[in-house]
Amino acid sequence: MNKEEKDQFFESTFFPYLNQLFNFAFSLVQDEDEAKDLVQDTFVKAYRFIDSFEKGTNVKAWLFRILKNTFINEYRRKTNLPFHVSLNELQHVDEDGRTEDFIHSEDYSEYYKNMMGDEITIAMDSLPLEFKTIIILSDLEGFTYEEMAQVLEIPIGTVRSRLFRARNSLKEKLKEYGLSRGYQEKR
Repeated sequence: MNKEEKDQFFESTFFPYLNQLFNFAFSLVQDEDEAKDLVQDTFVKAYRFIDSFEKGTNVKAWLFRILKNTFINEYRRKTNLPFHVSLNELQHVDEDGRTEDFIHSEDYSEYYKNMMGDEITIAMDSLPLEFKTIIILSDLEGFTYEEMAQVLEIPIGTVRSRLFRARNSLKEKLKEYGLSRGYQEKR
């Protein structure tokens, strides 16, 4: 395949999944700029390894696997870095020049409310990464068990049990919220 054919194949085959990849990336990193970077890295890797893509196989699963692996590698790299916090993030200077803990300021409370969203988002974010990922792939992206096994590189039986455990964990985290909204527990 020459460069022009390669570019045309890449654009027509992979670009239709751009929005789905961004949604998946955003649900993992919860930051628009980081999600864009993650998708861009995914496309760079997909282009670089386009020759290893087998025509006729599941394009979406291949791209999601690249994105997931890129995210995990970046997450591991970041967790091995020393912890760094800007002093500006921890302190708030009021109008009189007095410094107070930003964490206890009204600004932080408002910031936190705007960042976290609703109870479902908070519950999803509190799940372990493997649970959060499988719920996103299954319930938000509509992947089949086979596709999830391909993306996550795990057996289908593991997909089923992990999804079962993830949904139960999410259900438990949302139990009080559901009861406060008038839902009743099944007996």
